[in-house]
Amino acid sequence: MGDKSLPTICEFFGIVIRMYCDDHNPPHFHAYYGSEQAIFGIETLELLEGSISRRGKAMIVEWASENRAALMADWKLAEAHMPLEHIEPLE
Repeated sequence: MGDKSLPTICEFFGIVIRMYCDDHNPPHFHAYYGSEQAIFGIETLELLEGSISRRGKAMIVEWASENRAALMADWKLAEAHMPLEHIEPLE
């Protein structure tokens, strides 16, 4: 993936998933799909902020449900200002 200090942790089907250091609780990730942006809670997979197409949301929730433990691990790394781990994309 290149420089692991960058906040991008996964890319698939035009969707970019990012996580940032010093971000607020609850644990969450940012999803970018074209011009759309959204924030999803890791524990609930609920759309917390923003808007994203139904198709994009379905793919993001499917990916996140398969990778919830890895997302929480990255959240803890981000809180500790440690390099984030790449998470495998949805196939």
